[in-house]
Amino acid sequence: MNLHMISSAIIMILLISLLILVHEAGHFLAAKLVGIRVDKFGFGLPIGPTLFKKKLGETEILIHAFLLGGYVSFPDDEEDCDLPMDSPLRFSNKPVGQRAIVISAGVICNVILAYILIFLTGLIWKHLPENTFTVRLEKFAPSAVESIKTSGIKEGDIIYSINGLKVDYPVTINKFFTLSKEFDGFIKSETADKKLKELLQLNPKYKAGDVIKKGTTINIPEFTDEEPVKLTFDNILGLEKYIPDEIGLSDNQKKLRDSINYHTKYKLEEDTLINDISKAISDTKKPLTIVVLRDNQEITLNTVYASKEGLVGIQQSYSENYAQTNNLKDVIIQTNRYVNYNLGFMVYTLGKLFTGKIPMSEMNGIIAITKIGTELIAYKGLFQGILLTAMISLNLAIINILPIPALDGGHLLFLIIEKITGKPVSKKFVEALSNFFFYLLIVLMVFIIYNDIHCWIIGKI
Repeated sequence: MNLHMISSAIIMILLISLLILVHEAGHFLAAKLVGIRVDKFGFGLPIGPTLFKKKLGETEILIHAFLLGGYVSFPDDEEDCDLPMDSPLRFSNKPVGQRAIVISAGVICNVILAYILIFLTGLIWKHLPENTFTVRLEKFAPSAVESIKTSGIKEGDIIYSINGLKVDYPVTINKFFTLSKEFDGFIKSETADKKLKELLQLNPKYKAGDVIKKGTTINIPEFTDEEPVKLTFDNILGLEKYIPDEIGLSDNQKKLRDSINYHTKYKLEEDTLINDISKAISDTKKPLTIVVLRDNQEITLNTVYASKEGLVGIQQSYSENYAQTNNLKDVIIQTNRYVNYNLGFMVYTLGKLFTGKIPMSEMNGIIAITKIGTELIAYKGLFQGILLTAMISLNLAIINILPIPALDGGHLLFLIIEKITGKPVSKKFVEALSNFFFYLLIVLMVFIIYNDIHCWIIGKI
């Protein structure tokens, strides 16, 4: 790792550390505001050795070796606290509303920090990402298929949509090409049924379920295209696995398909079930309908087909789209747009994660974030790293507000129950449940760190 990468990594670590400090500072300042004593302000989690400890006024400042976290400790958290149980300096003796302010202050500060970082980036950088890309055809590759050469596409064309889905990300093109490859080994059962009827019409001496003897020559129906691949933005972004409504061919059916290979007549090389023939000839090509932008005009190309390897044979270039922020009004509008889009996307993604649409193996944590942020700063500049930090700050706010014991949202949930019932939830119950979820979160954190390391080793991040 060169000096530039090392300095970029240090900057990214400092930016992430800022998020934790701001979050805990929110709790600290809110507690001071409503008159609650703060006994400890910890940076990192109290696991392993403590690197730094100093008393400032009534608050002890601590820095722990396990830096992935932070905390603020009130008198109620300390068993040997010298304050009377009815002291107004205790957290538990404050009204529910004031306690809720203290609990939610960390999340609020993370949201405010994200706004500030994005606003300042737009103000100084003079533009903000639109979260989309423009993809252009650079030139044909030596492996270009004939259909792309005769499609009418020209160098410099913007690839606008494929099969009705707008191309906002470079990965869109490759996913469509890969899933549309010729002889992909999957067919629709309805197509096989249709081809069986056509086979029987062309070969009337046979019926469904018959075995045709080796050496027999049969008439093959006209080969037709399969249905085009239909993808959603969720499929493109990996938020939902693409599961086609198709059945797979057996090895024998694939061998038969390759032997027939679009012929109109075929001499059987072995005894064959006619239903296998119908399935074999159902696996053909999936058409690609590509629309390009040329001189701001949408042009629909002639039908394109991918090769058996899922390639079309074009070289693309892509550039991120930016909204200009040349004045204060633009900065405010684009900051709000950027925050709202990404906040909505995070909530949507979180919902996919909880419903199992996104597997746990796709979860990444601090190591992946630091690596990605380091590369962003090194190759795309400091502002990209700052924007990533803003997104992490928003993500931290969303995670912390979830109604899970051991998180801020869990504490807020207990306060809501207290407000409704008129009495606090049992302290022992809250502590037991919070401790259980705390250790559960530690296990999850360890899993995510392992996943980050594994993804790094295999080159996934």
